[in-house]
Amino acid sequence: MSTDSRTLARANSARQQGSWWTPRRVVSHVLLVLVTFLFLTPVLYALATALKPAGETFASPPSLVGSSVRWQNFADVFDYLPFQRFVVNGLLVAVVGTLVVLAASSLGAYAFARLRWRGRESLFLLFLGTLMVPQEVLVVPMFILMQEFGWVNSYQALVFPWAFTAFGTFLLRQFFRQIPYELQEAATLDGCSPLRTFRSVMLPIAKPALGVVAVFTFISYWNSFLWPLIIVNDVHDLGTVPLGLSLFFGQNSNQWHLVMAASVISLVPTLLLLIALQKHLVKGIAATGLAGR
Repeated sequence: MSTDSRTLARANSARQQGSWWTPRRVVSHVLLVLVTFLFLTPVLYALATALKPAGETFASPPSLVGSSVRWQNFADVFDYLPFQRFVVNGLLVAVVGTLVVLAASSLGAYAFARLRWRGRESLFLLFLGTLMVPQEVLVVPMFILMQEFGWVNSYQALVFPWAFTAFGTFLLRQFFRQIPYELQEAATLDGCSPLRTFRSVMLPIAKPALGVVAVFTFISYWNSFLWPLIIVNDVHDLGTVPLGLSLFFGQNSNQWHLVMAASVISLVPTLLLLIALQKHLVKGIAATGLAGR
């Protein structure tokens, strides 16, 4: 590299480094740090409370750090209640529910986006309108339906009633509509059936959108409280994590330090899922937010 080229490269590098420290960028990053800290404050408070001794949760004057750090509180969570059972139940329901939602939503989205049939748009609008119905309105008829099936107090009742919603279908439909029709036509010319085209062409391309649906669905199942509270009779056997957290509150005392420790433990599965699917999540949200044809 010549002297002039090296000088020009240094000048460009210095210009780029200098342009980073513009007032607008500094203000943007400061605001971003403040907003991030604001959202992390409840998590940090829960972690700090989880590490305090039992009698210092509401000490006066309040302090963020207790007189000692008690990692034993996390072990006491599993001694106080069968919390490991709640975690296993929650993971089982969330994983199975997510898989069922991905299968049903992807097939429905493919039919609404790529197959041409009479009444497609009208039926999709009707299907989409179910999103406006709150869960509280549906729990009573859904409970009666589960009684008719004999599924009360069962894993099936925790998974299937909410596995066929329009949310995942809508997101995946928007993504499928952006895929060029030439790919589908090429697969058809190669002799692929609609189902083979869906499995071999559409699904591999739709991994980012599937990641978005998987994350939102898993979090929805994992954090669900109202429906498990209604449909589960034996909490110690079929209870999920939200139901387990409610058992730390009793008539005589509330184990706040254990509640916070259990809450921190309950964050781990969703945090690991977000880290694992972060790349697909960002791509999927960006893609499904664009209008298809």
